[in-house]
Amino acid sequence: MGIFTRFRDIVSSNINAMLDRAEDPEKMIKLMIREMEDTLVEIKASCAGVMAEQKKAERRQDELDSRIAFWEEKAGLAARKGRDDLAREALLEKRRYTDRREALEEEILELRQLIKQYQEDIKQLEGKLKIARNKQRLLVQRHIHARRKRKAEEDIRRMDSAVVTRKFDDLESRIERMESEAELANFGKKTTLEEELGKLSANDDIEEELKALKEKLQGKNREVLPG
Repeated sequence: MGIFTRFRDIVSSNINAMLDRAEDPEKMIKLMIREMEDTLVEIKASCAGVMAEQKKAERRQDELDSRIAFWEEKAGLAARKGRDDLAREALLEKRRYTDRREALEEEILELRQLIKQYQEDIKQLEGKLKIARNKQRLLVQRHIHARRKRKAEEDIRRMDSAVVTRKFDDLESRIERMESEAELANFGKKTTLEEELGKLSANDDIEEELKALKEKLQGKNREVLPG
């Protein structure tokens, strides 16, 4: 692909549309920037070459101006001396150099126009390159932001899971602690049923002891009475 064809393709391209269609926008923008940079280097090199040709043509133009002035002076000298034949020869030489200068002048004008076009192309391509680099920077920033956002979301999910687990563990510990405190509070105490049954047992013991005491007292009384 020629430099001008690439240039036309680049400046006429819709960067946003190309990036929207690309599977890997970052890779695409890198390739676009590299292509623009390479094309810009070639255009600048071509422009520099044309500028060198212009300077060379202008130097030839100065030389032709000197030759034209030389033969014009010689023609005037010959005419003053009455040598019209020599004057005519000198004027012919002057005409040949004048014709060459006119042709060279047209060449220089074309070179100047070409340089101007190159400069406009360079300016246009640099503008396109600036846009592409800005797009690249935005894409990189978006990529970094997306990566950080994804990491933050993963951290949040991980933290949420840890928090939930910790809260569950804390709740379980609190329940176990409450159960332990309840057991300690009732430690050594009998339930109401146990208390009632205990009372019944105690009453029976007392009744048996009272009966035994009465029988003992009655026995002593019989021993004291006379037979």
